[in-house]
Amino acid sequence: MGGLACVSACASAALAASSVGLVETSIGEAHAQIRGATRPLAAGADIFVGDLVSTSATARLVMLLGGATRVRLGANTRLRVDKFLSSAGGELTFDSGAVVVDHEEKAGPIDLRLRSPFGLIAVRGTRFFAGPSNGTFGVFVERGIVDFTAGGVTLRLTAGEGTEVKRPGDKPTAVRRWPFERANDAMLSTY
Repeated sequence: MGGLACVSACASAALAASSVGLVETSIGEAHAQIRGATRPLAAGADIFVGDLVSTSATARLVMLLGGATRVRLGANTRLRVDKFLSSAGGELTFDSGAVVVDHEEKAGPIDLRLRSPFGLIAVRGTRFFAGPSNGTFGVFVERGIVDFTAGGVTLRLTAGEGTEVKRPGDKPTAVRRWPFERANDAMLSTY
């Protein structure tokens, strides 16, 4: 599709959707795809319900959703905004890569669900990581509380705790405190 045709198709697709946030920062190549139209993402770009946001191997992206929820994407990450309401929360589908979700405490609790092939993360207002860690899929909570469901088991994680899953469908390991180095590496993977 030529440049002008893509701009037109992307604008039409974007107008049909409702903006739920924007890109705060973008380093490297990142795109959003909605209804078959793909557009590049740079600082200030709108994020819409239905967007499939993806980053390249050298990219990092920070989205602000609803004014109080920052979603940081690391390299080679794919995340779809299924639905999002600024005061209520929403659902995101996370296919690959590393994500840090940071909901401002002063904004009050939020009901946010992050789905992945490895499990479901239910958020109530928090700062947490999900993605590759030590050769597994890890979930680590820096602040707040998340419930992680995988392999038919639900675990509650609080600040400083993490768990992991080796393969989709597996049960998560027992909740334990993550060493500083592992937690730090995980959180920094989206910077």
